[in-house]
Amino acid sequence: MLTANHVVERDEDVSVGLPSGERLPVNVRGRDLGTDIALLALNGDMGEITAATRSSVEARPGALVLALGRPSDAGIMGSFGSVSATGGAIPGVRGNDIGSLLQADVAMLPGFSGGPLIDSEGKMLGMNSSVLGGAGGLTISNRLLERIVGSLREHGRVRRGFLGIGAQSVQLPAATVSQHELGQERGLLLVAIEPGGPAEREGLLLGDVLLSIEGAQIADVDDLQSRLVGDRVGTAMAITLLRAGQVQQIAVTVGERP
Repeated sequence: MLTANHVVERDEDVSVGLPSGERLPVNVRGRDLGTDIALLALNGDMGEITAATRSSVEARPGALVLALGRPSDAGIMGSFGSVSATGGAIPGVRGNDIGSLLQADVAMLPGFSGGPLIDSEGKMLGMNSSVLGGAGGLTISNRLLERIVGSLREHGRVRRGFLGIGAQSVQLPAATVSQHELGQERGLLLVAIEPGGPAEREGLLLGDVLLSIEGAQIADVDDLQSRLVGDRVGTAMAITLLRAGQVQQIAVTVGERP
């Protein structure tokens, strides 16, 4: 069972309300503040209640949608509108999938966070959150929900990898690109290395320029973070870099961000 993290203020004495008016206790099994998702475990029998059917089709701008919420025991409220934008990523959270957010011109009224966005076939497109994206709120797509929930079930948190570096995108010298047939014009210059971090342990140096990870070109910080997803934690990745004008390869084991 999912809800928006910001609506669950504590880990104990939490309950959910059923259509019958009954309330059942739940435990908070895991939280991810960055994506505003909380995973709840129900302590009791939900009876005949079934999970919402999730849409297998990607939403498109202009599609008619309905946002549902239950701000009080008085009942369910709805707000009708259409999808206005798709394809965004979680603001401030690096390495999450492009396409993980939807924006719809529905009224995110108080109590709508944690509720579903429903398409014209009555299927769930994602979970609404009024705190993501500033004013208006956003919807977290089913695809991202599945990934976050899998991590919360297994670890109680979302694992995010890190190398322990500070870096900035730089233009590669034209002569170097030509000499080594790099096929890219930019790389990631290491300007800081965290003591004791994965990069330092594996011998990365200030001034190294990262070119690729596992064959995927790295031109900026977003490219790097997109490679440091949770399932990479604890695994060694082949990094191609430029050091003193020479192309080298180093294997670095990805650490877990605290």
